[in-house]
Amino acid sequence: MAAAAGPAQPWSAEELRSEALAKKEIIKFLQEHAAQAFLAEHKLLGQVKNVAKTANKEQLIAAYTQLFHTQRFKGTDGAEKAAEKAKPAKAEEAKGKAVKAEEAAEEVGAVPSPQLAFFARKNQMIRVTCLGVKKGDTVHCWYTGKLQDGTVFDTNIQSSSKKKKAAKPLSFKVGVGKVIRGWDEALLTMSKGEKAQLEIEPEWAYGKKGQPDAKIPPNAKLFFEVELVDIE
Repeated sequence: MAAAAGPAQPWSAEELRSEALAKKEIIKFLQEHAAQAFLAEHKLLGQVKNVAKTANKEQLIAAYTQLFHTQRFKGTDGAEKAAEKAKPAKAEEAKGKAVKAEEAAEEVGAVPSPQLAFFARKNQMIRVTCLGVKKGDTVHCWYTGKLQDGTVFDTNIQSSSKKKKAAKPLSFKVGVGKVIRGWDEALLTMSKGEKAQLEIEPEWAYGKKGQPDAKIPPNAKLFFEVELVDIE
């Protein structure tokens, strides 16, 4: 059977490595022409600006080269799925979980990276999408942080309504390193009035050292429930 037809290569190897060619252009091309499974494997799903933050140019060049070598263009997903059925049951189950996570991330416009995984997002009825967060904005948030075993290590939400009225949301400038990277990256995808549940890998949280004062152990994956109540 002949390989699936695909577009001609728009750039030579020299052009790909040229500083004149931006990463976003390569990402756009791949997202327009590659199969969904291919994009998921190379962590190229999601908004172009967010993918550009996590992918370096060498990775993008490698993905671009592989696309034309393997001919995994749009429309080839069906054949790939059929081939997957021949794999052992355990491998199939693991792949299914990974694909579902990628699809869920793509649905909510999340960053599909190993450091930051959105496993749920709950939008209020009053969400106004034009009021999105930009780098340098001051945001005000209610939040609860938990460890993987469910232990709450920090929250600014009080148990009683009277205490909550007296409490204040956490306020900080987003995207400038005032909080852990996972928070910065997540909030830049959110809008005023939105609630989200975040799962943040250690690399974008407190890493190998942890945060002993906050009872966060080394290499801890953190879970947050965040409500973005206002943006300035």
